[in-house]
Amino acid sequence: MAPMADEDAFNDFVAARTPALTRTAYLLTRDHHLAEDLVQTALFKAAKAWHRIEGEPEPYVRRIIYTENISRWRRRRVVETFRPGYDAPAAVGDDPDVHLALEHALAELTLRQRTVLVLRYFEDLTEAETARVLGIGVGTVKSTHRRALDRLRAVAPDLNELIGADR
Repeated sequence: MAPMADEDAFNDFVAARTPALTRTAYLLTRDHHLAEDLVQTALFKAAKAWHRIEGEPEPYVRRIIYTENISRWRRRRVVETFRPGYDAPAAVGDDPDVHLALEHALAELTLRQRTVLVLRYFEDLTEAETARVLGIGVGTVKSTHRRALDRLRAVAPDLNELIGADR
């Protein structure tokens, strides 16, 4: 593909997929600014490798987001705390009490647990796909998923109906 065609394809991808990528990054970080930074970093790296990406570029970019988020977390090693003034957008019709309880409960999860839940429920990936994206075994995905749901049930028993049965 010609360089100009590559640039046009990249610009089209960025325009079409940035909102969805940012939503995913927000679910991983619980911070709009960090989410935007993750997406910008991922898009920058993807732009440099755009000519080498085969097939659909979105899985490639999402993988960069996940790995960059883990790298950021490893570099900082800061204990995450819930900030009461968070600016997460609530979906229309959502019960604010449920939304707040879920936000508190998600803050209690480890980064890996939260990432597995985002990939399984928000991205709707299978266990095998989640394992491939994170570069871990399917058994690790299963145990992390189970521990994450158990933790959510323990810290927010009022959300058990929302959490439901294991997936």
